[in-house]
Amino acid sequence: MSRTLYERDYGLWAEQMADLIAAGRFGELDIENLVEEVRDLSKRERDRLLNSLRLIVQHLLKWDYQPQKRSRSWQVTIQRERLNIKKYLRDSPSLKRYLTDEYLGQVYETGRLDAIGETGLDMPIDCPYVISDTLNRDINLLEGE
Repeated sequence: MSRTLYERDYGLWAEQMADLIAAGRFGELDIENLVEEVRDLSKRERDRLLNSLRLIVQHLLKWDYQPQKRSRSWQVTIQRERLNIKKYLRDSPSLKRYLTDEYLGQVYETGRLDAIGETGLDMPIDCPYVISDTLNRDINLLEGE
């Protein structure tokens, strides 16, 4: 069975699809794969946002459960990922629908495991944070909180 260009050379396929769209040759488009790719773009944007949220949770857990080891690195990671979330929302305001306590609970599972792996400490099974706290709580290394 011969494979399609999409299966053989994704980069070339994408370039050809862009050229066909630019030329207005819509009848020649690989609609099935184009639809899937456009859907995947949305998922990738969502996943970037949720990954930033997971990193914040991971570092908040370390911050809260290892106060003696707090570092500027943890503080910077939390601040950087909060800024990333703001950028993602500027580019795609509809992503805000994923900034809920429900999605926070979902990313918490992985963030918790990552924090446990780095610290060796037991962490709460249930997420101790709410979304507003996760995105806005002041993290100040000098004052301890």
